[in-house]
Amino acid sequence: MRFAVKYLKNTFYPLEVPETIHLEDGQMVLVRTEKGEEALKAFLVSPLVSKIWDEHKPECLKVIRTLSQRDLQTLDDIKKEEVTSFFKCQALVHQHKLNMNLVQCRITFDKRKITFYYTAPERVDFRALLKDLTQVFTRVRIDLRHIGVRDETSIIDGVGLCGRPFCCSTYLRKFAQINVKLAKDQGMPISPGKISGTCGRLLCCLTYEYSNYIEAAKGMPPIGSSVMTPDGLGKVCFLQFLNGTVSVKMEDGKTKEFPKGDIEMVDADVNVEIDIPTTMTSYTDDSNIDIRQLEDDRNSSTGNV
Repeated sequence: MRFAVKYLKNTFYPLEVPETIHLEDGQMVLVRTEKGEEALKAFLVSPLVSKIWDEHKPECLKVIRTLSQRDLQTLDDIKKEEVTSFFKCQALVHQHKLNMNLVQCRITFDKRKITFYYTAPERVDFRALLKDLTQVFTRVRIDLRHIGVRDETSIIDGVGLCGRPFCCSTYLRKFAQINVKLAKDQGMPISPGKISGTCGRLLCCLTYEYSNYIEAAKGMPPIGSSVMTPDGLGKVCFLQFLNGTVSVKMEDGKTKEFPKGDIEMVDADVNVEIDIPTTMTSYTDDSNIDIRQLEDDRNSSTGNV
């Protein structure tokens, strides 16, 4: 398995290449998929990846042929037709006053199937729309496919807050359930602009290091608890999970940092007032946005791409 293509959310699929076809890196090929014939770019796979694929036998896509100059012109025409078809469908959606947002139009290379991806907050009765579409797009199979807002973002592509391409449109295959507790437990600012992605849901990366934070939090005293330190009594005012240190406000008003192993919780009334970090309580901004809107719901992802 020396070659692969990117298909469906940029997933790499190995190619099954007939012996009669000679491929080169970056060459456009016509492959047979479950959706029909698709024109995709072939990539040369490293020997290490090829060895792993030989052992685990992933699903392969069969190469029909390489694309000629005439095929490349046909592909260019299809891309233009997809744009035109998108706006035709969008006009019909508005005409029928349907509560759905059209995301993308895809036409297979053999022009036997046209797929319209859309998002919607609730179930949509598109029977009348489909009837009109069959009159506009004749001799082609029409597929209206409902997807979630996370799926929409993975299709569109883009760059996240970190400056890197979206995880969902590169390597992330399945969406984990994410809630605001993940951000709170990691001491992040509970601000929609900082913990949510382009899809309007909580960042997928909140789950990546969560287990490390939970492990690091073991043995940490709660914020506001009274502790005995090598320098005397105080109250915990801040926790540094990853470096294992605890910030303590002493009775003299000074704040000092200690390794978690050097302090001990005590049942004592320490006369020290501390300010609870806003990250532990509420929003730092955009407080008019309901936090529940950022958490996953049944319309976040459908896996129906």
